Amino acid sequence: MPDALATFLATNRGRFLEELETFLRIPSISTDPERRPDIERAAQFVASSLRDAGLEHAEVIATDKHPLVYADWLHAPGKPTLLCYGHYDVQPPDPLEAWLSPPFEPVVRDGNLYARGAADDKGQMYMHIKAVEALRAVHGTLPLNLKFLVEGEEEIGGASITRYVAANPDRLRADAALVSDTALYADGMPTLCVGLRGLIYLEVEATGPARDLHSGLYGGAAPNPVFGLIELLSKVKDAQGVIRLPGIYDDVEAPAPAEKASWEALPFDEAEFLRAEVGSLKLTGEPGYSVLERIWARPAFEVHGIAGGFTGAGAKTVIPAVATAKVSFRLVPKQDPAKVVASFRQFVADHTPDGIQMHVRELSGSPAVLVDTDHPSIRLAASAFAEVFGRPTVFIRDGASVPIVGDFAAHLGIPSVMMGFGLPDDGLHSPNEKFRLENYYLGIATVARFLERYGQSA
Repeated sequence: MPDALATFLATNRGRFLEELETFLRIPSISTDPERRPDIERAAQFVASSLRDAGLEHAEVIATDKHPLVYADWLHAPGKPTLLCYGHYDVQPPDPLEAWLSPPFEPVVRDGNLYARGAADDKGQMYMHIKAVEALRAVHGTLPLNLKFLVEGEEEIGGASITRYVAANPDRLRADAALVSDTALYADGMPTLCVGLRGLIYLEVEATGPARDLHSGLYGGAAPNPVFGLIELLSKVKDAQGVIRLPGIYDDVEAPAPAEKASWEALPFDEAEFLRAEVGSLKLTGEPGYSVLERIWARPAFEVHGIAGGFTGAGAKTVIPAVATAKVSFRLVPKQDPAKVVASFRQFVADHTPDGIQMHVRELSGSPAVLVDTDHPSIRLAASAFAEVFGRPTVFIRDGASVPIVGDFAAHLGIPSVMMGFGLPDDGLHSPNEKFRLENYYLGIATVARFLERYGQSA
């Protein structure tokens, strides 16, 4: 890294942290309607930060739900154009009692910044803005053309940005996208994610009697929607973790031998993964596949919650009229979300218990994505990553979903450089979410170096 850039980054560490802490204090919880003013405040904060960094045409774009933020700098003729993505919305912090410090009052402990959104994704998105600021401060210009598109609905499906990307291919035209919403494989190991599982999120509603019933008077005769859901969902996946949905595995392709060999060379310790990350008695899943294969390259079905009946203190002997389950399928490349949804609907129709009616609602869906590692943006990102971290970059997949990556591929025809700086134990979506401070600073330096390298490649 050039000395002038390194000096600027070192000199401004304190300010970069203070600004991020200000951002993290905004409780921009996208799923909570009462937080709409905070969502608006977060969007304005992002737009203002982009202007301060030297980006132009910064605007907050109204949508049917939460606003998008756009900005650009297009004064590098003949150079590539990079589209930088991030999201300013966060997950709810519940359960609050499990936090060691308030979720929206950032605190530094043991070299980590604790707050909701620290790693997912405010801290990582803000690195892009600070990298741009640093390059402009040191060089007076930027090495390539830049566009920013930041959303406020990633944690609730991202419907607005999906529509916007599809409707605005000319405005968003670029050579590649930069997405920092993933993690390092291990502490200190530069990591590019080149594959993501897709996601289908569904709600299954079961109805039985016309109203809640006294279980003493009707128990044994009246159908119970909670039990009906349990009965249905237990048939979707067997005790070995094999999904029983017809056709679910038809389009699943095994990873290439070279990719699988690279995973086997990673420093993965199954016992440590169980102890430090999962924390259960044992791991589960399809027999015959490694843990990394099961979470990166195999479909999965999960139940996220069941609501219905009485769950308060004490006793209430009721047969509920309605019960609801939140479920999801994680998909791998080549699987068609629409095909899986249709199969699930038919499975529900075929296995609905007597006396129960089931209604399936699709809340969101996105396909899996694989990125071509030979694309210039990926090769240069790997080189910049290795230079800053001082060791070779590894390529992995991620079992999670980042729907925008699929949108960029489908509507803009561009790959996404998934360059994340979180750690596996950052506690995303959990109490005590954190972001390693040193990774925040290394992230700014790495993004800046990548922008330089990508600009010099033309």
